[in-house]
Amino acid sequence: MAESDEHVFLSKTALHIMESASKSRLFGYTEGQRKRFDFSCDLKKDWSKVVSGQTLWGHGGDGIDKDLRTLLHEQDIAAAVYIARHESRNRSRLAEVTQDYLRTMPESLSRLRVFWVPADFDANDDKSRDTVRNLLKEEITKDLLLQVALGGLTSTDVTRFASSRRPGLPLGILSHVKKQGYRNHRHTAKALDVNPNALQFETERLFIIGFLKSDSPQGGLYSVTDSGNAMLDICSRLRDYLHGSLGDGNKNEDFEHICKLLGIDYPSISSMDPLLIGDDGRNINDPTALLLQHVAQADADGSVEWPEPYFNLPSASEISTT
Repeated sequence: MAESDEHVFLSKTALHIMESASKSRLFGYTEGQRKRFDFSCDLKKDWSKVVSGQTLWGHGGDGIDKDLRTLLHEQDIAAAVYIARHESRNRSRLAEVTQDYLRTMPESLSRLRVFWVPADFDANDDKSRDTVRNLLKEEITKDLLLQVALGGLTSTDVTRFASSRRPGLPLGILSHVKKQGYRNHRHTAKALDVNPNALQFETERLFIIGFLKSDSPQGGLYSVTDSGNAMLDICSRLRDYLHGSLGDGNKNEDFEHICKLLGIDYPSISSMDPLLIGDDGRNINDPTALLLQHVAQADADGSVEWPEPYFNLPSASEISTT
């Protein structure tokens, strides 16, 4: 059966949103081959996470069982996306099916992300397309990309990280642990040339926030979590902003959109504002200013190996044609 205009638009829009978000340079994007899914892509950093999805529009809920079975039985998918028409019978049927998976395959069900589209959506109406596109952009970025590509990073995490009273040190710790691991407090304090007590306090803060993890119940032997790596990546792009090299005109709309969802309003602070320890006029009440202070101080101290931007990779179709 031929796909409706609405079905085609929604599938293409989901891919476009994820591809556009990759222009933030926080992760790479490769469009995948459709195979059994309406859309599929691969988000890449130093890992690879496949996002695949189905679109429900015209068959009135009759295909929900098959769609979810196709999505949730695929083991290699990091996130299973379902874009569906918002109708009571669709919601009711979806609830019935997911209850079965909750009992039999709870881990697979945790990968499911459902995005509802108004039932009166008309793909041939410009205003309707814009409304749905903006709706999906907001929801997919918040509920999918922040969870999958940025390790579940939240605005609360960012604020707690920025509130450290030792500018630059938390970033130095994250960078050191990512590159060299964490043997013990004394060894790491010596490597970073900081007070051992200050190092221990900041390391434990990073562990509590969730940016560091440890296999030992007693702590120590730390490694950086996905959200900790995401924080490093974001701070690296903020460093680009302070250097005037974030993008054309020192702007990057996709990075700015993601940052605002995380409570980071970096354009509100000039890259020329005083930020370093000892500078007069530093703003100590604004979480964004505090975060930029961490970035500027770590940059001045030379304590961080800043992650390079992630760039788009060629799609499967582009590879096959070459």
